[in-house]
Amino acid sequence: MTDPGMNKSRNLTLLTDLYQVNMAYAYYQSGTAEKQVVFDVFFRKNPCGNGYTVAAGLEQVVDYIRHFHFDDEDLDYLKDTQGYSANFIEYLRNLSFSGDIDAVPEGTWVFPHEPILRVKAHLIQAQLLETTILTLLNHQSLIATKTARIVEAAGEDPVLEFGLRRAQGPDAGVYGARAAFIGGAAATSNLMAGKCFHIPVRGTHAHSFVQSFDDELSAFRAFAATFPQRTILLVDTYDTLSQGIPNAIRVFREMRKTHGDTFQNFGIRLDSGDLAYLSKSARKMLDEAGFPEAKIAASSDLDEYLIQDLKAQGARIDIWGVGTNLITSSSCPALAGVYKLAARERDGVLAPEIKRSDNPDKINNPGLKKLVRFRNKDTREAILDLIMLEEEPVPTDAFLAFDPVHPWKKKRIEDFEVEPLLKPIFKDGELVYDLPEIDEIRHYAATEKRSFSKEVRRLTNPHIYHVDLSEQLFHLKQQLLEAVRNHSKSN
Repeated sequence: MTDPGMNKSRNLTLLTDLYQVNMAYAYYQSGTAEKQVVFDVFFRKNPCGNGYTVAAGLEQVVDYIRHFHFDDEDLDYLKDTQGYSANFIEYLRNLSFSGDIDAVPEGTWVFPHEPILRVKAHLIQAQLLETTILTLLNHQSLIATKTARIVEAAGEDPVLEFGLRRAQGPDAGVYGARAAFIGGAAATSNLMAGKCFHIPVRGTHAHSFVQSFDDELSAFRAFAATFPQRTILLVDTYDTLSQGIPNAIRVFREMRKTHGDTFQNFGIRLDSGDLAYLSKSARKMLDEAGFPEAKIAASSDLDEYLIQDLKAQGARIDIWGVGTNLITSSSCPALAGVYKLAARERDGVLAPEIKRSDNPDKINNPGLKKLVRFRNKDTREAILDLIMLEEEPVPTDAFLAFDPVHPWKKKRIEDFEVEPLLKPIFKDGELVYDLPEIDEIRHYAATEKRSFSKEVRRLTNPHIYHVDLSEQLFHLKQQLLEAVRNHSKSN
């Protein structure tokens, strides 16, 4: 559901680039503002060298579209600073979204060049949406994907998102926590995100808490007495092995004596040093003291590679608290999603459009398109995705998939089910999509994960999942490119 704290009544219409409004003004002046167009949102490369991207941020896009309007302050600002005509300002005053939006649900695993959101609307409306849609989808999809990588490295161990203090501002911290939960994090330390999105919130204490007492043992006793049902003690303020862990064990014994078997959900946190060595030593000390159920949590600049290495070294860590490298996606700080014109109205009908480039990767797929996923009928494993023209029939029987990169290759697809990935979100400006709860989105993302092979999920040099164009779309693309080339020669 829409978050009550960060987004309610937030009008993001002016959260855009100047050139979007400049273009809108030129469309208005030239009489093309209400021509029908189609724009696609897609990205050209998975972030972090990954084999997939987890789509996130659609709920915030929906909220943005529902509140899309220029208020009086916005219009006064535009009139005073940009010199737009009074007629255009009045046009903007009455502008709202009246088109169609289709998108993949949040939590869907998506791949380069796939349309993950499609806008069909008047040109001026579609143009004005670009920047905000991209900032909402790019950020959350990036953080959800980074989290999925970290969760993959952690295996069955829970990952906690601890990154608020290192996030690039409040929105990045709150929406990053939301995206992290979609990507598989078990909880967040961020109370506002917990409140807004009903995400589980977890936390322990800081070194300053220990330093605020005369000695470490007194600090541990105070914390355990206050939180007897969630006593996780940070043991590395002074000396982890000779002081921190022995003091924690002493407090655990006292709490067990006082509370009996009701003393549960307890353990220690390691935040510095050699985490593999310290966790193995800590596990041995806790087990020998009679506390095999005590959990060992770890933090300290973790990311997917360090977690993978620590597990390979036999680290005895049960819970991973990941902050900076998750919330900032430090190894890959941006998802370069783009918003490209795919069709525009000519002589009353939508005609496909293509952008030519010397870089083949930057040539868009033209036309009004759909995206379908073929799954094994028995195992539900994803086989391939197919980008097709909207009017094309979807194969129902065994067929040879067309590979646009290697047209001479054909892959036989059989025993499959077909899943259309783009779902109607807005129709004629009205919301027609039921926004799922955050737990549903997270569960769906986890189901998506299980439908892809471990090779696709591999952190380094992942297997490239098949995304093909239909033959009809491929040939349309080639025809349009040839027409552009011929036009260029003639000029």
